[in-house]
Amino acid sequence: MTDHSGSCLCGTVTFEVKGEFDSFYLCHCQHCQKDTGSAHAANLFSHSARLVWLSGADAVTSFTLPGTRHNRSFCQVCGSALPNTQVAGLLVVPAGCLDTDIAMLPTAHIFSSSKAVWEERLGEVPAFAGLPE
Repeated sequence: MTDHSGSCLCGTVTFEVKGEFDSFYLCHCQHCQKDTGSAHAANLFSHSARLVWLSGADAVTSFTLPGTRHNRSFCQVCGSALPNTQVAGLLVVPAGCLDTDIAMLPTAHIFSSSKAVWEERLGEVPAFAGLPE
């Protein structure tokens, strides 16, 4: 059994995930673009892992976009994305909130037909190890 730990940006919320992840999707749908402010969301999914809040559970809130299954949980203090169990029997963990390494590669890109136009040529963009001067 693999366990993972994670937290929000401000450290108010900490948690553990006990168990294995089934899949790791990079979602390019427009809902995920809006709620991450980026090209895609990176979420891990599990039907068997258990989420344990270690601190700040009272600072976790959730939002479901009306008329959809799109939902997210986040810290009320700093806004960081956090694990959610809004779909019965399914744990969804944003990869970026984990403090431990993820051994698995993403399973797939999903909703790739909605990719941001600017994402198509990212391989041509310069890369810097830190903030460029």
